[in-house]
Amino acid sequence: MPAEGAPGERADGAGAAGENGWTAEGDVVARVLGQWRQVLPDLDTEPIGVIGRLTRCAALLRQSSDAPLAREGFSRPEFDILSALRREDRDLTPGRLARETYASGTAVTKRVRTLEERGLVARRADARDRRVAHLSLTAQGRELVDRILPEQVAFERSLLAGLGEEERDGLARTLGELLRLLESREEAGTRR
Repeated sequence: MPAEGAPGERADGAGAAGENGWTAEGDVVARVLGQWRQVLPDLDTEPIGVIGRLTRCAALLRQSSDAPLAREGFSRPEFDILSALRREDRDLTPGRLARETYASGTAVTKRVRTLEERGLVARRADARDRRVAHLSLTAQGRELVDRILPEQVAFERSLLAGLGEEERDGLARTLGELLRLLESREEAGTRR
């Protein structure tokens, strides 16, 4: 009796991998799951099916060289800084930016420095505590976000065009539930 597999995957996990690891029967993660079933048949690898696909999707999205952000010479994390400043529409400290963008303080400092050099972010020292910086968008930074964001959203919409509205809504709900679960774990770990 054939083993149960992921949808679109051969039960034996076989299939010649093509470009980018894609098999004729499924995605690269389906192939990986099939390989694990061959090597460790008693191991429940179901989490790999979810986490592996999320990780692979995130990596492919980061590598999208045709994205408006890439064409403008920005990484997603840099644009996340600009976007946070734009949607908050007020000065933010580096610490607040780190929380808004889920980045380390060191990463935010490095990105802000790059964005300052490009004339997109301004830094102002706090009047009471010179060690505290307040960051804001420059007029050029605001214009850039307002120009690129609609293009980026349209690009992201095109990436999801193969999914129907119900599928997109369901995926967004499921990912939202996973995100809340992971965020609550992180918050619980921080409180220890």
